[in-house]
Amino acid sequence: MLLYHLMPKLMKKSSLALLIILFFVAFDQIVKIWVKTTMSIGEAFPVFENWFYIYFVENEGMAFGISLGESIGKLLLSIVRIGVAGFLVFYLFKIIKNKQADRVVVIILSLIIAGAIGNIIDSIFYGIIWHYAPLFYGRVVDMFYFKLFKIPHWSPIWGGDYFFPAIFNVADACTTIGIMAIIIWNKKIFTPIKNKNIHQK
Repeated sequence: MLLYHLMPKLMKKSSLALLIILFFVAFDQIVKIWVKTTMSIGEAFPVFENWFYIYFVENEGMAFGISLGESIGKLLLSIVRIGVAGFLVFYLFKIIKNKQADRVVVIILSLIIAGAIGNIIDSIFYGIIWHYAPLFYGRVVDMFYFKLFKIPHWSPIWGGDYFFPAIFNVADACTTIGIMAIIIWNKKIFTPIKNKNIHQK
């Protein structure tokens, strides 16, 4: 009887997680494929006046153009991404099953998973699809560029550049928002782990 009453709640949270992941992965890939098939690398055009641009670039590495190299570093990065995404999927659905996740936790972890999967698809398949690299060596497509204001030249980071100088994609945004939310709501995220460790002791 208890299971009968709990199942709808579990299904709702699982469905919410799947919906968020599938929506943002699909949105990320649609934007990337549109940019990839209609623009040339380095091409840009303004969306809102002179502060928001669609600027097509590709990078070999992590979010916001950070790179670990084009050979072994690139392969290791792809493997790490897959491992992290797999762990987060396992952890999310485990805490949902154990009734340890509220909707905030589900949304946060689902965003991070969607972001990881979005860039994993680029890294694994784009090289094969567009015939420029073997499996796992594809480049990540970025396109969002904001020129909000100039960073003072004396600033030790990005001095003289526009804020925000990095070019990013939907997947990067999902990951960043998710990580920032973890910092804010870290107790909600990590309480299930702490409780589990206490019970094991």
